[in-house]
Formats: sequence, C-alpha cells, structure tokens
Amino acid sequence: MGSVLDRLKGQLIVSCQPVVGGPMDRPDIIVAFARAAEQGGAAGLRIEGVANVRAVRAATSLPVIGLVKRVDPATPVIITAREGDARELAAAGADIIAFDATDRHRLSSIGELKAAVHAAGKLAMADVATFAEARTAHAAGVDIVGTTLSGYTGGEVPQAPDIGLVRAATSLGKPVFAEGRYRTVEQARAARRAGAWAVVVGSAVTRPEHVTAWFVDAVALPEDGSVTRTV
Repeated sequence: MGSVLDRLKGQLIVSCQPVVGGPMDRPDIIVAFARAAEQGGAAGLRIEGVANVRAVRAATSLPVIGLVKRVDPATPVIITAREGDARELAAAGADIIAFDATDRHRLSSIGELKAAVHAAGKLAMADVATFAEARTAHAAGVDIVGTTLSGYTGGEVPQAPDIGLVRAATSLGKPVFAEGRYRTVEQARAARRAGAWAVVVGSAVTRPEHVTAWFVDAVALPEDGSVTRTV
C-alpha cells in the first residue's frame, strides 16, 4: 500500500471522467485520455465505473483511483455508496477506492466501506466536503482524505478550489489529495503549498466541453464583469 502512496507523493493525478452522455463518454476514449495523461507525466488516474477501471488497468500500470457513481433515491450519496461497489472496483484493478464520506444519509457507513476496501487489499480514500468530515474519516481509519466534495453538498457551487480545506485536513496527519475545481497551474501549486500530498485535476484536462464553456464565458464577458453562465 505504501508504495502506491509513495508513487503519488508530490504528483499530478488526472481524473478521466467524461461528461456523462457526452461525445467522450466511451471506454476507448477514457483509455486514450488515461494514456495521454500518462505520456504527459501524470502519476495516477481517477476512473469512474468498473468496466472503465478494468479497461484502463489493462492499458497502464499507473495507480488507479476507482469509484462508482450511482444515483439512488434512497441516499444523496453518489460516489461508491455500497460495499459491493468497492469489492467490484478492487477486482477490476483499482489500487485506491474512493467513496463519499460526507455527513449525509448513507447506505453503508464509512467504517463499513473502509473495511471492505481494506479487506480487498486496497487503499481507502474518503471524499469529504468539510474539515469535520475529514476528521471523522481520519478517525475511521481511511488512508487518504480527498477534498473532492467541497462545495458540492448544498448551496451554490464556488468557482475556486477549497485550498483552506486542504490546509486544515493536512493537519490531521493523513495524505490529502486536493481535488475539486482545480483549473489552473497556479491553483495546483497553491494546493501543494498548502500541504496536498497530490493534486487531482479533471475537467481542465479531460472535459473539453467544460473548458470550451470557460472560454466562451471569458470571450462574452459583459462590461460589468459578471459571468453569464458557468459549468
């Protein structure tokens, strides 16, 4: 387990998760994104879906963070909500399994998910939104804390990444993966300076629809400086 974390320390992880239903939402394209990220120097990959994890695992030896996203009316938790998801991701070849560790109604507890991941011999990554959730996940024995869900559990989604959460979570002593709205090299550098073990970048690398929209907004910026829309 330690060797995986050692390989990722001070490195970039690319999240190859295309827009659902978009033109890039195909396993072969996800594999191509993963291989391109590796050629660019990425040290790890974040991949959604058991089939996609399996396909990427066959194409690269980079560490893979696997997750399953599923909308379930029984819970607001979308990321790897069930222990069975964790076991399937492990069997598909994920080295790290990410799951929602927010303080919301859930089908499996953080402890149960962590135990399922560890039983499969994999590292457990807790995706949190707040420092309190990071502290709870730390106490539950996870291996990694991700700031992935900051800004996504209620209210208006901010534009900037949550560097403050990175800094606070690092104080707990577990590796922190900075993730969520990292769009520029300056933001990634700021996360590292705040103590991030690694930085995960997704949309800025593998969602051309989002990047195009950012530039469309910039070109069409009204004189008052307001932004007409965001993605």
